[in-house]
Amino acid sequence: MRERREIKRARVWVSGFVQGVGFRHYAVREAERRGVKGWVRNLPDGRVELLLQGESDAVESMIAWCRKGPPYASVKDVAVLWEEPEPGLVDFHVEF
Repeated sequence: MRERREIKRARVWVSGFVQGVGFRHYAVREAERRGVKGWVRNLPDGRVELLLQGESDAVESMIAWCRKGPPYASVKDVAVLWEEPEPGLVDFHVEF
């Protein structure tokens, strides 16, 4: 019998040189690879915001990826706010 894994939800803000370097594209690929649901978007202040929901280890892995980012990105800071998981997320996409 497969054990039930804990589902986590995190809102993440990434700052540094993170826009114009494919961060959103890479985030979609990385989230899909891990089975994480949610979205990613650029913010007017130059940060990238992500909503991540999935199995605990997958969400933690995505947060670790955010601390490095894709090639050409220069991540300065990652802020994480843990939230209660909510139903309704069916994929991971770029939010506009």
